[in-house]
Amino acid sequence: MTLSMYDISVPVFVRMLGNLRSLLEKGATHAESHTFDDALLADSRLFVDMLPLARQVHIASDAAKGAAARLAGIEPPSFEDVERSLTELIARVDKTVAFLQTLKPEQFEGSETRPISLKLRSGTLEFVGQSFLLDFALPNFYFHITTTYNILRHNGVEIGKMDYLGRR
Repeated sequence: MTLSMYDISVPVFVRMLGNLRSLLEKGATHAESHTFDDALLADSRLFVDMLPLARQVHIASDAAKGAAARLAGIEPPSFEDVERSLTELIARVDKTVAFLQTLKPEQFEGSETRPISLKLRSGTLEFVGQSFLLDFALPNFYFHITTTYNILRHNGVEIGKMDYLGRR
């Protein structure tokens, strides 16, 4: 069986975003049951110089839609980073998944060798599609979902490894 670039990107992003959505739902339930505003969780950080949970979700969303769009040879959609509550962040995850589900496998044909330029504040990174996905996009995506998990767990949300991995 051959795996395509589509197979190792879009379904992976969609599945993990679903897991992220479940983590955020558990965070919202935790806030409600402990009678505090879930925006407190969205503003939480692991350490003072780290980004808060809301930004971790924004970046995970951007990483998924940006990587998939670049591999498909289209411009990534732009989402404003305005979500401040867990409910709003869940809607952001849903919007990201909805975009990913518009992409078709044929858009990814030949993307393993497609040149990808990524403009960052520190400069431009140049990749070919396969190394972009495997060496940069997926690790970055997982980093921000893992950090979201860690912030929620650090704040007492009762989640575990299977919440992160999801159930099949």
